[in-house]
Formats: sequence, C-alpha cells, structure tokens
Amino acid sequence: MKFSVFQVSRVGGRKRNEDRVGYTYTQSAAIFLVADGLGGHPHGDVASQLCLQVVTSMFHKQATPKLAAVTEFLHAAMLAAHEQLLGYATMNQLDQTPSSTLVISVLQDDHCYTAHCGDSRRYLVRAGEVLSRTIDHSVAEWKDSMLAGNRAAPVSKHLLYSCLGASRQPVVEIATPILMEVGDRMVLCSDGLWGNVGEDDIAYSLTANAVTEAAEELADLALRQGGAYCDNVTLIAVAWEKSDNEGFV
Repeated sequence: MKFSVFQVSRVGGRKRNEDRVGYTYTQSAAIFLVADGLGGHPHGDVASQLCLQVVTSMFHKQATPKLAAVTEFLHAAMLAAHEQLLGYATMNQLDQTPSSTLVISVLQDDHCYTAHCGDSRRYLVRAGEVLSRTIDHSVAEWKDSMLAGNRAAPVSKHLLYSCLGASRQPVVEIATPILMEVGDRMVLCSDGLWGNVGEDDIAYSLTANAVTEAAEELADLALRQGGAYCDNVTLIAVAWEKSDNEGFV
C-alpha cells in the first residue's frame, strides 16, 4: 500500500494545546489518531497524550505486520486508553479524571476501519464529496450552515455525552469498514476544525490539493473563521495512492 500523510496542530486562541495527533505504520497496516483533551478538566493535554501513547503502543505490539482482527483491536484500544486515564487519576490522587475524545482509523487490507468516542471526527472524501463521516457523541450537533463564520465571543457548541476518562463506561462506536479506492482522501480532526469549517470546504480542499497543502489550508481557514476565541485546531490528512493488491511501496 502507498499513502501520503500530513498533520497539523495549532493552539488557536487558547492558552495551551490540548489536542494530540499522530500516526504510525508497518508494511501492511497504518494507524492514524486524533485526541482532544477536554477543556475545563484537569490535565487535558496529558489525557490526549496518554490516549495516543496507549493506542500506538498496542498497535506496535499487535501489528506484526498486520492486526489479526482490526475491529476487536479498535474496541480494546479505546477501552485501554479509558482505563489508563482512570489509573492516572488514581495514581495522582486527582478529584477529577482527565478526559479526552479519540478518533482512530486503521488502513489494512485495502479497507479503512474507524472507531471514535466523543466528537473528534473522521471524514472520508471520494470524487470531491464526503462519502462518510463519524457522528458525534453529543447532545446536539450544529448544522453545517451554522459552523462557519467569525465570532466575537466564545460559543458553547455542544455537550458531549461520552468521552474517555468519564465516570461512566464510554460509548465506543465502530464504523462499517470502507473499501478504499485509489484517490480517496481521509481526514481525522478535532472540533476546532469541523466547528469552523463546513464539509464542502473540507471536501474541496482535500480534493483540489495535495494533503500537505490541504492540511495547512484547512487549519488556516479554521483559525480565521474561529476568530480570537478559536479552539485548538488539529487534523491529519491522508491520501490513498496505491492498494495492497498492487504491492507495497
């Protein structure tokens, strides 16, 4: 398989960046992650970092060179990250557990497998249109027409009902695997991106540009439209260029 990838993370109008993004791969599988530590909770940046560390460590141990069962891996990895956050709070005697959203995509056997908890999203773009995206675990979602535009004051967009590190068992949603086609584009992102940039703009930028330019362009657009109070903006963009059936490059 062959793919191009580029990641961006900007602090925006916040005092610190509580988002984390990363990827790693073997000859036969690749994993991409975005985590968003919850603002207002203690150690949000630590929460997102722990999530990435736990999941990537599991991937390296089990992808030899591919995962035996991707769906089972995704579910177990999400719960392992959740347990790690609970353990961190206990070890450090915190009154409140650090919490984070998390979205994970694995590319293996020409398929995209995705799991998420919270409101960090995965979009898959084909032929210039959004073919699929994750659905947020929140009480209410804004319509795309309400997402863009400058704001003069901070706005509460939605209320999460599930995240990793919460007192209740997290909702872990596993998407139906998607057979990848050469030319497909994928982006994983925190709400700092999708909360300020509409789906049409995301699809257009990913289609019209190489992933390097698209990621930078989308981050810049989110920061401009988010204004002075813009949340952290984090994304990782991927272009699927060659299938497993054509050999590894």
